[in-house]
This record gives sequence, C-alpha cells and structure tokens, in this order.
Amino acid sequence: MLNEKTHPHAGQPVLAAGAALDAAQAVMILVHGRGADARSILDLAAYLPQPGLAFLAPQAAVNTWYPYSFLTPLDENEPYLSSALRRLGEVVEEMITAGFTSEQIILGGFSQGACLASEYVARNARRYGGLVVFSGGLIGPPGTIRDYPGSLAGTPVFIGCSDIDPHIPLARVEETAETLTRLGGEVDLRIYPRMGHTINQDEMNAAAALLAAAAGQPL
Repeated sequence: MLNEKTHPHAGQPVLAAGAALDAAQAVMILVHGRGADARSILDLAAYLPQPGLAFLAPQAAVNTWYPYSFLTPLDENEPYLSSALRRLGEVVEEMITAGFTSEQIILGGFSQGACLASEYVARNARRYGGLVVFSGGLIGPPGTIRDYPGSLAGTPVFIGCSDIDPHIPLARVEETAETLTRLGGEVDLRIYPRMGHTINQDEMNAAAALLAAAAGQPL
C-alpha cells in the first residue's frame, strides 16, 4: 500500500502551461531541480514556445526529489528516488491515457530534474518525442551497472552541461550520453567550457529545435 512513507511524492500537484491538452500535438514534462519548484521550471515554457505544445511540471514533496547527491549509493536516496521515478511515470501514463503516444511525449529538466528525467527514460526505454537534459546525468555512484532493458528506438536526446559544473562531473555526462546512445537514442551532446551550473542560449535553441520536431512544427 502506498503512503507518504513509501511514496512521498504521491498526490503532489502538476502545473500546466502552453497549449491545452485536448488541443495539443505533443506534451513536454519538465522536472524541476533541488530546492526549486514546478512553477520555476515551468518558466522555461516561455523560452520554448511551440504552437500545439503543452507543458506539464510535476511538483516534488518539499521541493526535492531525493535528499542526497545523484552520485550517492542508490539505497541512500530511498524511498524518495523510487517515489520520484514512480511519480514521473504516473504523469507519463496519464498523458498516454489522455490519448498521447509516447512519441508525442518529451521529458526534460534541469539539474536534479535532469538527472531524474534521464534515469526515468533509461529505465523505461521506448520511443519518446525527446529527452532534454540541462546539466544532469544518470543516477547512481561511479561504477553503477547500466544494463537497462529496452530501446529508445531513435528518440532524440539533447544533453548540455559545463565542463566544470560543480554538481555534475563531466565523466558522468559523457557516460550518460554513451549509455543513451547504446540504448538507441539519437544523442546531441554539447559540453560548454567554463559555463557553470546554468542554461545558455545555445542549449535553449537546441531544445527548441527538438520540441519543434516533436510537435510537428517547421523550424
């Protein structure tokens, strides 16, 4: 039985922006970072406008998806990590129930949210409309075995990060790109010299191009 101890993110709100779901050609699920909230990550919708694209942003309990670094042993972030992945899966399945195919669903996020989106897509590999990873990577300590089942079947993936990000080691970003490529993703990896932990305009342009293709809009 699920409760706040086993599924602490259950029942948290999901905010929306962009096109109405009943009129949208695609939907992007944006996942916020540690200490942020759904409203703040949804601000990205204003910089990624696409006709016919709906944006959803699930909220984490107490604004954090899991308590420790994404490089911490997996069991130390439980039950929050499993709950976060479950909550993201619930939102995806709600969109499929609403009539969207997985190819009409794009996932993305920044920082902790990018880590969670990456891990969800890797663990639930299928053809998505896309994955956008702003300063993040797959979850787990160095040496984690990445034998995820399934195939991304050509899912477009954008990964952008600084080479000196204080929270995201470059080696993990590169490992994430390699893993998602091996799973069948079409990965566009861009490393920005000395950028820091932020999102730049080139990343926004790349994400906008991915979203335009997913929503069936001309570039």
